[in-house]
Amino acid sequence: MNKITLYHGSDKIVSEPKFNLGKVYNDYGKGFYCTRHIELAKEWAVDEGRDGFVNVYELDLKGLKVLDLNSEDYSILHWLTVLLEHRVLNAKAPVAIEGMEYLKRHYHISLDDYDVVLGYRADDSYFSFARAFISNSISIAQLEKAMYLGDLGTQYFIKSKKAFSKLDFIEALPVDNIEYYSKKNQRDTKARANYEKITGTMEKDGVYILDLIREEK
Repeated sequence: MNKITLYHGSDKIVSEPKFNLGKVYNDYGKGFYCTRHIELAKEWAVDEGRDGFVNVYELDLKGLKVLDLNSEDYSILHWLTVLLEHRVLNAKAPVAIEGMEYLKRHYHISLDDYDVVLGYRADDSYFSFARAFISNSISIAQLEKAMYLGDLGTQYFIKSKKAFSKLDFIEALPVDNIEYYSKKNQRDTKARANYEKITGTMEKDGVYILDLIREEK
């Protein structure tokens, strides 16, 4: 089936998503971010004291080149490298700086030729997990476990002009902030608490970024 339903949470109705808009420093750069999970989109739509909308779209994937970072062809380090190349890390520790360079040398993926990118969504909590790995605080195994916390699911990044032309607006559904801002906070709190359980002790047999750097040399 080529056609899929996607949801985009926002403070406004977005009936005509525009190509090449958005923040440069988002997870995968400028583009339009969606999910296949309506409940998650509702959480993303609201802030405290402000209602929002879930915008519903149909995307025809036929003829589009799709990069699925969650497929067996890629590891979590590929996803992490894409994320770190687009988000601002402000790495100052030598191990973090060297770690970023290592990842770029071994796990860089160019997004230039793709129309749609699928991968984890990295909100602020999850980006802090990525920072912890690059700073040598958690292992690869701990990072992988952390990324499944909170059930954030896969996001769809609509990137190319061709992909935008195949994205059709269906409707916009109002979202109440009182219900869904609370759910968003509960999800984040639970993820952070579980993260502390996972990373509370050092994995003596775990593989850390410093191990990868030393192995290369």
